[in-house]
Amino acid sequence: MGMHPVMGGGRGMLPGTGLVRRGQEVPEGKKLPKGLVGRVWREFARPYRLRLFLLLGAIAATSVLTVLPARLIEVIVDAISQPAPGAATAINLAALGLIGVALAAGGFSLWQRYLSAWIGEELIFDLRRALFDHVQRMPLAFFTRTQTGALISRLNNDVIGAQRALTGTFGTLAANVVQVVAAVGLMVSISWLLTLIVLSVLPLFVFLAKGVGRRLQELTREGMQLNAEMNTVMTERFNVAGAAVAKLFGRPADEVEEFSRSARGVADVGVRSAVVGRLFFTILSLLAAAGTAVVYWLGGRFALDGSMSAGQVVAFGVLVTQAYQPLSALTNAPVEVLTALVSFDRVFEILDLPHPIADRPGAVRLGGEDGRVRGEVVFDDVTFAYPSAADSSLASLERGFGEVLDATTGPPVLRGVSFVAEPGQTVALVGPSGAGKTTICNLVPRLYDVTGGAVRIDGIDVRDLTLESLTAAVGVVTQDPHLFHDTVRANLRYARPSATDEEIIAACRAAQIHDVIMALPDGYDTIVGERGYRLSGGEKQRLSIARVLLKDPAIIVLDEATAHLDSESEAAVQQALRTALAGRTSLVIAHRLSTIAGADQILVVDGGRIVQRGTHDELIRAEGLYADLYRTQFARATT
Repeated sequence: MGMHPVMGGGRGMLPGTGLVRRGQEVPEGKKLPKGLVGRVWREFARPYRLRLFLLLGAIAATSVLTVLPARLIEVIVDAISQPAPGAATAINLAALGLIGVALAAGGFSLWQRYLSAWIGEELIFDLRRALFDHVQRMPLAFFTRTQTGALISRLNNDVIGAQRALTGTFGTLAANVVQVVAAVGLMVSISWLLTLIVLSVLPLFVFLAKGVGRRLQELTREGMQLNAEMNTVMTERFNVAGAAVAKLFGRPADEVEEFSRSARGVADVGVRSAVVGRLFFTILSLLAAAGTAVVYWLGGRFALDGSMSAGQVVAFGVLVTQAYQPLSALTNAPVEVLTALVSFDRVFEILDLPHPIADRPGAVRLGGEDGRVRGEVVFDDVTFAYPSAADSSLASLERGFGEVLDATTGPPVLRGVSFVAEPGQTVALVGPSGAGKTTICNLVPRLYDVTGGAVRIDGIDVRDLTLESLTAAVGVVTQDPHLFHDTVRANLRYARPSATDEEIIAACRAAQIHDVIMALPDGYDTIVGERGYRLSGGEKQRLSIARVLLKDPAIIVLDEATAHLDSESEAAVQQALRTALAGRTSLVIAHRLSTIAGADQILVVDGGRIVQRGTHDELIRAEGLYADLYRTQFARATT
């Protein structure tokens, strides 16, 4: 009777592979945190404890039923080799028993598969939801410094790896333990001496597993990180903007070459993983084959001297096969468990990232119970510096990704900025590129938190407000508006899901975009394409303005909101904005005279400071930076 221990020992061994750019250093030997298993149980597995216990019961029943046929085979062989009265009946009953055991094992196996699939899919859902919720609440600095592909890898590959750890690796471990105990118990009932001889090779199994275990764990973590890098490359190159850059600069061939070098790294990891894993199991196979030979050699001699029957020798050989298979896996159990826990560790690395911008304890709702927001915006001696962490890759998690969020040692972008925007006023921000205008606007909706000083709305520090109420009170139109790959209607309703079609149309009319939408193939049900590429820059801008108008905030921030509009479209939108912004506080960044001239207050920003302030006429008369900008930039708008 042959041995095939590899069939039982190879499950879950070989790590996945991915790719990495050359030069990417992959850390080795990272230790898993203490208490990881307990945390997995508390945070994710506990809600499914009943089904997990049922799953373990099904696994145990299946494992026990797997070893029972050996004793039935013993009955059949003895009945054949030592005919006696009733031998035929014994053979019939044993054969029926084999069928019954197979049917029962099949039923428990089906039940086990159902429970495993249900728990696995629910766990994937929980993990993905938790990760998505946590990540999308991270501050803007996180997304400006994190590779999108690396994040996607955490939500896909690592979540699936974690699911396999709970329902695959640990389920297999339980099955192996039960099967070994049952098989060894039956072996001892046949011959305790032969059982001790067979189990004497176990230390060799353990020694080999320890020798290759650490290397396999390192390869698994490396493969996960490389796969994240692969997702990043594809995400950056396969979106519309990335593909356009490659084509416009004539780089497709270079991109293929770079990807080929990365793919070669993937192949190298795959070869190393395959060779190490196969070498390990080949040696285990040889040891198991030697053990089987010893069983039949000694068992045959015991049968000849009458201390064992032929049926017992055959049954013992079958049980050895059924014991060595799970033993091969169990000797590698520490490696498999650690390898599986790497996925959970990587998931928790994301979940453990702090939310620097979050509701403080006792945060209040802007506008109070009735939600009425006056819209006064006050900057009180505000200073600000962006995080200066140099590593923008999610791979820095391997070295502690907290540095990306904690580091605020960059040079100051704003220095002592103070001004007041009264309710209903329009305040324009002008100045050279990089002066800090957009940064000022980003601090109002709390995309970032100030380094010093305070930003107040209606007299309350924005850090003391609930994010929900602050977000509802502030609407932003950026220079490069983002549209989702969805219908025009869906993009508009993102601002207010409860908006009626009539309200949507009214907002679009106010933004001078309704007629353009109606001219599209499917009107408001037209898919705008990736990032709105089916629309022109001016059309996207006006659609973004309509989205903010639909939101109906008390404070509106326009960051170069008319930058992509031609003169005719700009005039129409300016007229719409004058009506829409009435009674609202607005902060406007613009270079065009038509936007700035009518502002209640103009703030001239340079080097992170407000160097001039006043109305258009006052600043022109005062000379200085504003007058210079007007003559060099704004005057062109009148020519």
